[in-house]
Amino acid sequence: MSMVELILAAAGGYLLGSIPFGLVLTRMAGLGDIRTIGSGNIGATNVLRTGNKGLAAATLILDSGKGAFAALAAAALASPEAAAVAGLFAVLGHNFPVWLGFKGGKGVATTLGVLLAVAWPVGVAACATWLLVAAVLRYSSLAALVALALSPFYALIWSDTWVTVTALILAVLAIIRHRANIQRLVTGAEPKIGKKKT
Repeated sequence: MSMVELILAAAGGYLLGSIPFGLVLTRMAGLGDIRTIGSGNIGATNVLRTGNKGLAAATLILDSGKGAFAALAAAALASPEAAAVAGLFAVLGHNFPVWLGFKGGKGVATTLGVLLAVAWPVGVAACATWLLVAAVLRYSSLAALVALALSPFYALIWSDTWVTVTALILAVLAIIRHRANIQRLVTGAEPKIGKKKT
């Protein structure tokens, strides 16, 4: 991968990832600024706290889709390595969007979209892990942490070094972004799926 490919993949991924679909959709629906609701996050879990399941589902699809599209476009135009870089920067764009003063989401849906695009068995395994943990324990944050923490191990089994390193970086980033959630999980204050955060 040349330096030009690296820069273009990173820039393109970041710009795609920085589109705040949760904020855009809730404003279009007349629900105001999602950043003033619940956790203040722009992702699908917080959109769900508005009570609008359709908007939450749309946010989930679009947030995961932008990560997948960034990676797939880079793979088609350049290389699998460029796809990993574009995917990583798509998540960084979601988490730290320039348009919102670098205050974005936590990148779970976008990360899952990237994993599905760069190595679909890894992505499917991570999604299945999220669904299993969420269904049993009803904590979205815990499900995300477990799924993404296991994704580098899934990549070791079903993919290559680039995907493994990318999954590891994204898992560490997710843990950092979920620091407050981890504290609430430890103290028993974390809201379960479907419950409004007070």
